[in-house]
Amino acid sequence: MSTEPSLPATDLPPPAVHASALVETGATLAPGVQIGPGCLVESGASIGPGTVLGARVVVHSGVRIGARNRIFAHAVLGGEAQVLGLASDFESFVEIGDDNVLREAVTVHRGFRPGSVTRIGDGNYLMVSVHIAHDCQLGSHIVMANNAILAGHVTLEDRVFVSGQVAIHQFTRVGRLAMVAGLAKVVQDCLPFIVTDGNPARARGLNVVGLRRAGFAAETIRALRRAYRGLLRSGLPLEQSLVVLEADDEATVREIATFIRGSRRGFAHQPKRERAADEA
Repeated sequence: MSTEPSLPATDLPPPAVHASALVETGATLAPGVQIGPGCLVESGASIGPGTVLGARVVVHSGVRIGARNRIFAHAVLGGEAQVLGLASDFESFVEIGDDNVLREAVTVHRGFRPGSVTRIGDGNYLMVSVHIAHDCQLGSHIVMANNAILAGHVTLEDRVFVSGQVAIHQFTRVGRLAMVAGLAKVVQDCLPFIVTDGNPARARGLNVVGLRRAGFAAETIRALRRAYRGLLRSGLPLEQSLVVLEADDEATVREIATFIRGSRRGFAHQPKRERAADEA
């Protein structure tokens, strides 16, 4: 994402569409939009100011793209959900915010019920061949590395890092500033501020590098480290651990407890037998 100040839409040039691209009547292109060779932009799609589409990008009807996004070759946005027997005669949507980078062959599917929305926030970086399935909800400043895939209804909170070739099960949540390590198979929620790794994925430690890059104070990181150990290494019953976290003075510690309380799939952690083996 560029750090240079952006021109207001009124100062941007008219949309530039390559001669080989097809922009259907009823599509909306804001000033400064650039449409590369071989692109298809369907009627009902909307592309915001300063957004650039590389070669052969497909933007289906119902996709709303914000400002200053860079979308690279062969990305397909707004395709039908991959659900067996799904009817295709209804309208659903994809909403993409501002200042995102979608690299080559990224796919983002629209919601699979009438009126439903797959959302991507602002300032995200999705690398080559990332797949975002129907009804996923992505926050802002997320990084997803090559070939990472999200099943339907997955939620990624702000500043998550998903490494290469990670697969995340439907309806799973990944908490703020979590990191999911490469090749992980994720079938339960991933705690905020924690590194989750493995097959099946387990909580492995605090995401210290991510926290430092995000500007977290050393005192906050120490509090989170204590919370991690108390929750996942102390052997206390879960309810007792949550009560301790909820009474902590540090807001980020209480955030972990709130995240767990809201989990429908449970959260990734090591069973006692695995902890005993690691500590032996």
